[in-house]
Amino acid sequence: WHRPLTRRLVKSIASKSDMTPPCQAVPETTAYASSAPVQGSAKVAAALEAPQQPSTPFDGYKFEPIRESTVNRAMTSRYFRDLEAYAESDIVIVGAGSAGLSCAYELSKIAPDVKVAIIEQNVAPGGGAWLGGQLFSAMVIRKPAHLLLDELEVPYEDEGTYVVCKHAALMTSTLLSKTLKNPNVKLFNATAVEDLIIKDDPQGFKYCAGVVTNWTLVALNHDTQSCMDPNVIESKVVVSGCGHDGPFGAQSVKRLPKLGVLDVHSQQ
Repeated sequence: WHRPLTRRLVKSIASKSDMTPPCQAVPETTAYASSAPVQGSAKVAAALEAPQQPSTPFDGYKFEPIRESTVNRAMTSRYFRDLEAYAESDIVIVGAGSAGLSCAYELSKIAPDVKVAIIEQNVAPGGGAWLGGQLFSAMVIRKPAHLLLDELEVPYEDEGTYVVCKHAALMTSTLLSKTLKNPNVKLFNATAVEDLIIKDDPQGFKYCAGVVTNWTLVALNHDTQSCMDPNVIESKVVVSGCGHDGPFGAQSVKRLPKLGVLDVHSQQ
């Protein structure tokens, strides 16, 4: 009995296959493991094999090769050349903060041939002028010192009797770059002034004839090491631009009354 039923089901299925399907038939897809190429994958592979166009001017940028010994000679030769040239300076400025840098800047304008050596104990020059009071960023400058900002082209807000620069680092970095680009100014940073050179003039009066210097790391370790003798820079004038006491601070100026230099000259 089941054979006639099977024949009727087969005829029914065959007749329905001739009808329009309710939706579009999905074509047979290539198997994943098939060796036939897939169009999308071919485009990706071609894009990866194609040379990449630079997206910035620095793509493919390479530094010129240089030997470490060349770097050594380039730095040391210039440093010791400066030490020799500034062993006798016209003016030594102790401290590369806002006061010391301003002094060197003004000296370079009125006497561009004067040899100026700036001695700064820190690695980074600028002293405390990178920030305002209590580590705030703005710098308040009393008039008429704003004329220096005008000359340096540093913008500020005018508050009547004073001006405010939006960030102390803006003023300090500008002053620093303007000062150090002058050929008569040399900054010796990471160098401490340990003492003053005091001599007697023909009349028997004492005067300051220069500074005693040492590398800062050496000066900070005299208690732990021995026989670390200092160096000297002779000069006609010594300017102390140290604004605060500290491991070095204003000790150079404090040496003067101890030597009796200030008392003697104040009586003349």
